[in-house]
Amino acid sequence: MGPAAAESSGRKHVIVVGAGIVGVSTAIWLRRDGHDVTLVDREGPAGGTSYGNAGLLASGSIVPVTGPGLIAKAPKMLFDPNQPLFLRWSYLPKLLPWLLRYLSHANAEDTQRIAKALVPIVGDCVNDHQALATGTGAEKYIHPSDYLVAYDDKAHFEGDAFAWSIRKAHGFRFEELEADAVRAREPVFGERFGYGVRFLDHGRISDPGAYVKALAAHLEAEGGRLLKAEVSEIVRENGRATGVRAGGETITGDAVVVALGAWSGRLLGGLGLDMPMESERGYHLEFWEPSAMPSTPVAVASGKFLLTPMDGRLRAAGVVEFGGLQAGPSEAPLELLRRSVRKALPDLTFREETSWMGHRPAPTDSIPVIGEIPSLKGAWLGFGHQHVGLTGGPKTGRILAQLISGKRPNLDLAPYAPDRFGRKSRA
Repeated sequence: MGPAAAESSGRKHVIVVGAGIVGVSTAIWLRRDGHDVTLVDREGPAGGTSYGNAGLLASGSIVPVTGPGLIAKAPKMLFDPNQPLFLRWSYLPKLLPWLLRYLSHANAEDTQRIAKALVPIVGDCVNDHQALATGTGAEKYIHPSDYLVAYDDKAHFEGDAFAWSIRKAHGFRFEELEADAVRAREPVFGERFGYGVRFLDHGRISDPGAYVKALAAHLEAEGGRLLKAEVSEIVRENGRATGVRAGGETITGDAVVVALGAWSGRLLGGLGLDMPMESERGYHLEFWEPSAMPSTPVAVASGKFLLTPMDGRLRAAGVVEFGGLQAGPSEAPLELLRRSVRKALPDLTFREETSWMGHRPAPTDSIPVIGEIPSLKGAWLGFGHQHVGLTGGPKTGRILAQLISGKRPNLDLAPYAPDRFGRKSRA
């Protein structure tokens, strides 16, 4: 169907590039709106971060890493092997321009502005996932639950007072727990934690990779096309996206959605957009057939990592490493995760340990990019969710599908605008 026919009928052929949670969600919502959809990914569904994330549906994760005080803390963290921040020093020259812009947001005013922008994307995430998964066969992986943030003691909790005040101001529900209440809720930790916060209205995905693959299988069963190929270019004609080049062939369409996470920037060359984004390399360890598991996801505040019960295993996920998209995994972040898990669960035994490293797409302002490229009609972007990609994927996909279908979502889209960083300066 050509652009003119598509516009007259309202039905379009949309090419979605990237089969993680954002791309799959976009494709499903587009298909439900009556569009023809081709979903393209070089690895297939859930080949990257959508497989390896922490599995938490983090409705209250609206406070960015760049909170007040980060500039003072970061140098010390980089030189402390027990802190969850790592840097491949050879990558620093390339990282530095992004890093300076990123750190410029480490203040109270920007933290509150970023949080306000994240609330519409993640704040109702459990319902967003349930709406997406209805009738797909993927529902079984969604588990609404509380979420425990475990602190060493009350003073440790009070050090995060600013972040909790922001969450409270946006209506998120939580209750503080003394040591006895923490032990009663999660006895597997014994007396390890002296204080905690029970965060309501959260959830978990018990197998993120299987979940996204089940959603993609549903898309295909409903008439969507899945193609395993690497997209090298957005095809343009007269200021409009008319398709993509993938696997040596040209696929034509009426619109293109780029949802490639940390790799999205590779398709945006020549479009004049300034898109300051880096990979926050994240790690996980999985302990198969563990001797004990918490009943809900638990964030260990001292180590800044998550423990999530999953199907047949316990996943520990966290750590931030800057080192780009090309380098392989580092051992130091994995060893820190092992030490942190041993400290939280010293008696844990398991049959097997497996590990993973992936790439979180991090814009300098910690706000996802959602919308149409102003200079290229029909080219839409959905990426940059940093630590909340799984959480915010369904809402992002629904927003993009609404926009492509000519509907107007009931929220201010300005904070997510693809051109908010400006235009690239000419060298």
